[in-house]
Amino acid sequence: MSDETESANDATSESTLAKVTGLIVAGAVAWAAQKALGAIWQKAAGHKPPQPEDPGDSRLAEVVAAAAITGAVVSLARVLATRGTAHFSKRVNDGRHLPGRD
Repeated sequence: MSDETESANDATSESTLAKVTGLIVAGAVAWAAQKALGAIWQKAAGHKPPQPEDPGDSRLAEVVAAAAITGAVVSLARVLATRGTAHFSKRVNDGRHLPGRD
């Protein structure tokens, strides 16, 4: 196999590794952030945060607050997970091309 083909395969593997790892990590982090936020809301408000499928017994202000806080926390968690995954992917890729390892 030529160096060009091997290099292209490494790039594809890196891209696939980053995508799969990023997807799994971002999903897990978003789920954990929602669960943590639900527990905090339960402790602070005495009930679970309002959900879209709940009957209309929640006040509008509470629904808006829950949506805004949940969106912000999950988005931040996903950004941090994506950055961490990119760092991990770079470390893995750098490990593949160590000098003298050929």
